[in-house]
Amino acid sequence: MKKHLLLLSLSAGIFAFSQDTKTDAPITDTIKAWSIQGQNTLMLNQAAFSNWIGGGANNVGWLAGVNYNLTYEKGKDLWENVIILGYGQNNTKGIGTRKTQDVINLSTNYGREFAKNWYLSMGASLQTQFAAGYEDGNNPEAAKISNFMAPGYLNVGAGVTYRPNDNLTVTLRPANARWTFVLDDALQYAGTDGLKNDGDSSLFQFGFLGTAIYKLKIMDNITLTNTGSVFSNYLDHPERLVLAYGGILNMKINKFISTNITLDILYDHNQIRRTQLKQTLGVGFAYNIENGKKRSENKDNQSWLKK
Repeated sequence: MKKHLLLLSLSAGIFAFSQDTKTDAPITDTIKAWSIQGQNTLMLNQAAFSNWIGGGANNVGWLAGVNYNLTYEKGKDLWENVIILGYGQNNTKGIGTRKTQDVINLSTNYGREFAKNWYLSMGASLQTQFAAGYEDGNNPEAAKISNFMAPGYLNVGAGVTYRPNDNLTVTLRPANARWTFVLDDALQYAGTDGLKNDGDSSLFQFGFLGTAIYKLKIMDNITLTNTGSVFSNYLDHPERLVLAYGGILNMKINKFISTNITLDILYDHNQIRRTQLKQTLGVGFAYNIENGKKRSENKDNQSWLKK
């Protein structure tokens, strides 16, 4: 009987030891290949007047947008995806509703590292807008000058990407195909967007495309995101560069409230032969998403955005 009790005690001890060993086993690395960073915003503005000698018109406006960066990084592979959507309106008494913001910007870029911070890459991007735009401040009674996919720009190309950290990405594509689409029948006869003939729905170009994204922390709660691009068409007047710059200044008040100031500058000879400028300012709600952060020796993964 004593022998049986001894064997039972030894067995229980071994079982308990094995359970402790299993519990104390090292936790597997939870660093994820995917990281997701996004900001959802809803900006509101309003003004009201009653017997105000200085004059003024009652108005209310809103602007909604999302800005997401989805990145896959594992070994020598790097795959970055950007989703930027924004739309806003303002309604002024006596004037009506006008569009204040309208943007669709989607891009993807895959790279394979061949040297430190340098990647052989290929990717695509699409830029257009949601709704029609009109002359005279988007007055629907005025002439229409733009619409969804009129114009729309599709770029597909290959080249190299330089990415020393998550705050700077520069992509150079010496081989880039660029399609300009005008899918609104009425605008195909407007003589704009570089279409060769009336009734054409697209224009093909082939040339060099360079893009850059640089994120700068100005203060603890103030960040500036800069984007720029340049395109040169090898096939026709390569000196007529398409130049674009976009800046977003984000001033974070607290976890859910922030102020955004945006500035967009564009020059495209095929649209109008003048510099185009757009600026917006809004105060409202902002909700940030940060998931799947990676930590490595040479990438800080925009940790300053968490402050």
